[in-house]
Amino acid sequence: MARRRPRHEEHQNHEAWAIPYGDLITLLLAFFVVMYAISSVNAGKYRVLSNALNAAFRGTPTTPELVPIGSQEVTLEEQLPAATVAQLFNAGVPVQRGVHAPQAGDGTAEKGSKVGIALAEAEAAKAKELADVAADVSGVLSELIKTNQVHVRVRRDAVEVQIGADMLFASGMADPSPAALAVLQRLAEALRPWPNAIRVEGHTDDVQIRGGAFRSNWELSGARAGSVARLLAEHGIDPKRVQLAGFGEFRPLQPNSTPEGRNANRRVVLLVLGRTPGVVAPDP
Repeated sequence: MARRRPRHEEHQNHEAWAIPYGDLITLLLAFFVVMYAISSVNAGKYRVLSNALNAAFRGTPTTPELVPIGSQEVTLEEQLPAATVAQLFNAGVPVQRGVHAPQAGDGTAEKGSKVGIALAEAEAAKAKELADVAADVSGVLSELIKTNQVHVRVRRDAVEVQIGADMLFASGMADPSPAALAVLQRLAEALRPWPNAIRVEGHTDDVQIRGGAFRSNWELSGARAGSVARLLAEHGIDPKRVQLAGFGEFRPLQPNSTPEGRNANRRVVLLVLGRTPGVVAPDP
């Protein structure tokens, strides 16, 4: 009789749990990567992708279209930046709440494109006007600009004319010196043909006033701005165009720890504000 071999017990794998655990960790990692990608959508790339899909299935779009998220329709205010909407309101272009963004085929997309072109042309016209204003001011004050007593800069929305206060006023005083009268007269003559609003700002250093007619640098800076505005009005500038502001020592250009810094901070600044020409809304 054959001898039966003893049965060996099968070896039990005590690490079998590692395989499904590793699969679970991989799936969780992929899940969080996808969630992160969804939470940080690049609006520009999303719009480019949408336009490409629209061009493939519906033909090349003639005007830019906003990509709606889900089933919610996006209104015109949400499509345009807040500054652009404000310009449309100021220009008389009706932008009503609840009006949906232009859709292909309803004719409003072409009107929106015309408004965008009109806004771009208005911005270009404003920039050119500011450049012309700066050229006129630089022409009448060229000698002072060469000696760094006057600085003329063109900003995005204004022309900045910075004049050292020591050239206009004696220490602690708000009445212009005789030398300042000729400078302000030439400046007024250069600004007189332009209808732009003018903002006059007074600035001082941080040296506290002791005695005199003013109790603080705030009051001194405001009085100096008022004196410059008064002289501009006396030389033909419409007072309705002029605004005043006194900032005292609270907006320094340089640290007040050195004589040079304090001298730079004592100044009067004229801001010739830019105008946005009227934007004509397209015909309905």
